[in-house]
Amino acid sequence: MVSPELLRRYPFFAELSYDNVVALADAADERRYEAGHVFFHEDEDLSHFYLVEEGQVAIVIDVPDRDAEPGVADQIAGDVKTHSVIVSTVGAGEVFGWSGLVPPQRTTAGAKAESECRVIEFDAQGLLELFEEDPVFGHMMTQKAARVIRRRLHDLRVESLATVA
Repeated sequence: MVSPELLRRYPFFAELSYDNVVALADAADERRYEAGHVFFHEDEDLSHFYLVEEGQVAIVIDVPDRDAEPGVADQIAGDVKTHSVIVSTVGAGEVFGWSGLVPPQRTTAGAKAESECRVIEFDAQGLLELFEEDPVFGHMMTQKAARVIRRRLHDLRVESLATVA
């Protein structure tokens, strides 16, 4: 558990009732990670949602190598050579791992610590159960997650335009 007052410092939790912030705090733990730590890879089940307190986390996607020319057999076997591209960087006060809050709780990108990080890690399954019990709370958090998704799609579009140019 973390302090509800700690969460109240962050704009992401604005507009939530004190009881909702307490519920979030009860589902959270503070963690430290070294630079290079991989929180999750693309297309994995995700059971947590994160807030960065200190440091930076890169949101990465795997894209096919342009120089590698896979054959049909490689494509069928899923053996296409890829490399990771950073599409967004998340810093203090920002969240990542929104996929943990959105069914089917599978990641759409990876996340890797770019520097030593301190994060607040939320139990997404526990939160989803709370959202079922309190639909208004669930709706508010879904709206907040949707704003994050919108920003990440924008970042992805900008990054894809930069690689085309």
